[in-house]
Amino acid sequence: MDNFFFKLSIMLVPGLLAITCHEVSHGYIAWRFGDPTARMQGRLTLNPLKHIDIVGTLMIFFVGIGWAKPVPVVFENLHNPKRDMIWVAAAGPITNILLATVSAVVLRALVAFSNPASAVSPLSMLVEPVVLMLAFSVYINLLLAIFNMIPVPPLDGGRVMVGLLPYRQAAAWSRIEPYGMVIIIALVFFTNFFSYVISPFLQIGVHLLAGPQSGLVLGVTRLMMR
Repeated sequence: MDNFFFKLSIMLVPGLLAITCHEVSHGYIAWRFGDPTARMQGRLTLNPLKHIDIVGTLMIFFVGIGWAKPVPVVFENLHNPKRDMIWVAAAGPITNILLATVSAVVLRALVAFSNPASAVSPLSMLVEPVVLMLAFSVYINLLLAIFNMIPVPPLDGGRVMVGLLPYRQAAAWSRIEPYGMVIIIALVFFTNFFSYVISPFLQIGVHLLAGPQSGLVLGVTRLMMR
């Protein structure tokens, strides 16, 4: 039980921030491109209670990836639905990459300027959990960005693909959306897709952002996922 609450204390804030900012960015960009639906429904807020999906949040602790309630977007309200859909969809993964980058920069700075000689000081007792949260933040944000860019609708990558393809091909690709989640679940849980596709990109991203602290990021993540 103590181990559960320890994991909860490290994973909860980065996980909620990652999925909340992801959804808010979709709604904000949609609003800027002409669709006020998310704003009218009070979804342009960083209050996680407005976005939280209980199952999606719990999945962060059990499988390392989760989701929030999707922000409503009426694509027909966008100034140029086909073109603007690309930016609305891409906003979520881009936001996660920015959060991962900021987390990695702060993580590297904290580790670089911490004093090993004061390992039992009150300051180090405060810094250590922050370092662990930042390490997990790098991982969870990169994972959300990479996972959501799988080019299968309704994931963000699928919507980007629909926006990029010519109209006839885009219409054909969008027709798989009702079966999209079944396809994604089958790929992730019943094939080696995660190991051979997502994991390599994740490893590259962690090493690029965290640099000498990439081992810390991956070690903390393995500890959290046990």
